[in-house]
Amino acid sequence: MRIVYHLGAHCTDDERLIRCLWKNRDSLSEQGIVVPAPTRYRSLLRDTAVTLKGRAASRDTQAMVLDQIMEEDRAERLILSWDNFLSYPQWVIRGRTLYPAAAERIRAFTQIFPEIEAEFHLAIRNPASFLPALFGQLKVKTFAEFLGGADPRELSWLKLVEEVRTLNPQANLTIWCDEDTPLIWPEVLQAVSGHAPGTVLEASDDLLGEIMSPEGMERMRAYLAGNPPASIMHRRRIVSAFLDKFALTDRIDMELDLPDWDEDLVDEITEGYRADIARLRGLSGVTFIDA
Repeated sequence: MRIVYHLGAHCTDDERLIRCLWKNRDSLSEQGIVVPAPTRYRSLLRDTAVTLKGRAASRDTQAMVLDQIMEEDRAERLILSWDNFLSYPQWVIRGRTLYPAAAERIRAFTQIFPEIEAEFHLAIRNPASFLPALFGQLKVKTFAEFLGGADPRELSWLKLVEEVRTLNPQANLTIWCDEDTPLIWPEVLQAVSGHAPGTVLEASDDLLGEIMSPEGMERMRAYLAGNPPASIMHRRRIVSAFLDKFALTDRIDMELDLPDWDEDLVDEITEGYRADIARLRGLSGVTFIDA
């Protein structure tokens, strides 16, 4: 068995991935892919990790935890998803660092099942939009208080991943950019679930339905049905063309209204993000889903 952790991050997925896989849990189970209800494992894994204090769980403890998570006797893949795996939102930025506890948290979760192979999946997002979105979720009086002295230009996804890999050298990560998700969503779903090629997932277009007009969705589905894409890249070009014409701009454009944030600062943050992406693509132990 392999345990698959979908880590979020915050303000990227909003539970879309696990909702889609949960809707398809019966057909996925036929392929040995188990998608348990999140209520079965989120508090359980957190509490177990705290109890273990970094120690490896005994086989009895592993069996007990798996028995509470799964109804099935066995699985090829067990899918677990929670954007709080790495941190609760209020602790995402501490010590002027992005997700400073991520490496230790991943280590703690792998120690619950030390004999079972694990893989990790993470969407990253441009800090220029990620930080304002996360700030909007928290009951913090000022943006400066939220940052805690951190320079947004120094908050690095690359540093986070390097720390995770250093402490967890066996941890394989699959990473993608949240900004690319509408174009690569089928590949993201396949990477996490591991379903067989040709598997048709119900509600796999829900994400596009949130950012494209109903007319656009209807016309795109009709076009795809009459003109099946010859490749992944061909499908992406089709989706991109329909988004260009039918995207709901109020759903995808984010207004930044923050003190002392101007266009130059946003550009600097964005350039740092792009540099992180370029480095992440070549990092050992990382699979990057490109658009």
